[in-house]
Amino acid sequence: MNSVQGLLAASVISIQNSCFVYPACQNCFSRLILDSRRFSCLKCGCTGEAKDASYRYRLSLKVADTNDLFDITVFGSCLDPFFGVTAENLQRYIQDFNQLSGETNTESSTRALVQAVETCFIGKRFIFGV
Repeated sequence: MNSVQGLLAASVISIQNSCFVYPACQNCFSRLILDSRRFSCLKCGCTGEAKDASYRYRLSLKVADTNDLFDITVFGSCLDPFFGVTAENLQRYIQDFNQLSGETNTESSTRALVQAVETCFIGKRFIFGV
């Protein structure tokens, strides 16, 4: 799954969702199920305390080359340089911001993050390993 089959030079048309960071299993990278105290991985059975959950980037994009449109999802630490921090640190910053601002509805911080990501990616050309 990590081997690159080819390269695609394409421009980002849109961001497909607003969930750029997800709690990820350390063993298999699947999305964790979180409750207030615990996490569990449905794929490999890993469990632990919610505060110890790891986070990973997942950026779903609609891109276009000169002929076609593609849906591409970029995972993991290759996105660290674009965000300027690891996914774990971004998640921590978002949680700290929401706590400090007294936000009970996280919609405004999510909207601001989506706008920043759209500004950084939409209309830009990248080379994707596919």
